[in-house]
Amino acid sequence: MDAAKKAPGGNRVRIARANAQANARTNAIPGCALTAALAAIGGRWKLFVVYRLADGALHFAALRRSLPDLSAKVLAQQLRDMQADGLVSRERSGPVPARVHYALTAHGRSVLPVAEEIRRWGITHQAANPGRVEADGVVADLTDPRAACDAPLPVRRSVEEAVADGPL
Repeated sequence: MDAAKKAPGGNRVRIARANAQANARTNAIPGCALTAALAAIGGRWKLFVVYRLADGALHFAALRRSLPDLSAKVLAQQLRDMQADGLVSRERSGPVPARVHYALTAHGRSVLPVAEEIRRWGITHQAANPGRVEADGVVADLTDPRAACDAPLPVRRSVEEAVADGPL
């Protein structure tokens, strides 16, 4: 048998790196910082993932349980995108099947002040639009225990300080 065909797991690291480089998105409008930021943290679930990882590293299953409306497939894709953008680190621990822990990188923690400002704006927006009907025709229930952002993020710097100082 050919050893190259029978390398169990030996090629996975190379393939994962190649996939991460292939998944790196290019800026839709070259030179535009806003589109670069939206590509990195935009989307339906990325800020929720940032919010959950703000308190520390979590393994995939715990992260999945903390976001019950998010499928495992979508969570894995979002984590891959965030890892490719340098926002999240992925660390395997133990033998196969290894538990994988995800944590915010220093660059990922620099998103926390932005996420907190968006959360605060959302509170103001909800107050200005009481009883707003959601897309599925249901009025939003602000007391829903599944709400993923019911407490302020542990932000130690203001947005202005974060912009002036750069990443943590």
